[in-house]
Amino acid sequence: MNQEQLQPELDRMADYSPVTATFRAEVLDGLRLSQKELPCKYLYDVRGARLFEEICELPEYYPTRTEMAIMDRQVCEMADRLGPHCLVIEFGSGAGVKTRILLEALHDPSAYVPIDIACEQLAEAADSLREEFPDLDVHPICADYTDTYELPVVEKPVARRVVYFPGSTIGNFDPDAARKFLQHIREVCGDGGGLLLGVDLKKERAVLERAYNDAAGVTAAFNLNLLRRLKHELGADIVLDQFSHQALYNEERNRIEMHLVSLCEQTIRVGDEEFHLRTGETIHTENSYKYSLAGFDALATEAGFAVKQVWTDPDGMFSVQYLETVS
Repeated sequence: MNQEQLQPELDRMADYSPVTATFRAEVLDGLRLSQKELPCKYLYDVRGARLFEEICELPEYYPTRTEMAIMDRQVCEMADRLGPHCLVIEFGSGAGVKTRILLEALHDPSAYVPIDIACEQLAEAADSLREEFPDLDVHPICADYTDTYELPVVEKPVARRVVYFPGSTIGNFDPDAARKFLQHIREVCGDGGGLLLGVDLKKERAVLERAYNDAAGVTAAFNLNLLRRLKHELGADIVLDQFSHQALYNEERNRIEMHLVSLCEQTIRVGDEEFHLRTGETIHTENSYKYSLAGFDALATEAGFAVKQVWTDPDGMFSVQYLETVS
């Protein structure tokens, strides 16, 4: 869909997306640190969202196809767990490919509220879902789902709120932040609420590093697109080809780390501030933590959830988990 076709959907969308001033402030805060970093949420502009869709189709990137295979086999059980007349709130809804599998299996959902920071992709997905599910009320919200936003008032009776958080996005949070975010989800769900989410599991280093260093270079383009955003949206003085992509598994912390590596000694400028980088110095852009089932169960318990059911693939690569709030 082109911009003109998307505009009606964008006009009626609830928009809480970060403004440029917030983007600039968070970028500057990260670059001032001794280990320079940039918030991973800003990977997802229009171009970044499209690149991530390509990543999900790559042969090296196991999480998406593995999670979809689990859902194809077990979605009826998942729908039974969520129950009838639920209000489904999805964090980081993206293109909504997995969402369609879930919505087709649900028992008369009250409404669907997708929340995503990439407004154009969100509008396109919402428009498509309205066509596919004409009886379903769809209320998109463009926002950073970790920030403040207001949920819509829906017309149909709501038996319970359920948050859907697919993919391995919970792994982007450090464990402490993940616990706090799960507590935030618990507040969104309320008493009697549920959470259906994807959790990537621990596995061999080679499999993990291959998944984030694809041969086609799509993940590299996705990572480097963050610098492109700084250049075009914040007017940053950055030479893009003086950086490269790096993804390594940190075994001690059980996480993949994505970095942008400076290929030479250089100085970049954002606004009135300059930041010097040595050759080989990195800007940390994203983490992806990998969990054991017991480890994630402990984290969920600390956040006020109880893990009620876990579905995995035969090789134990990935899990889809259903949690309920604990009073």
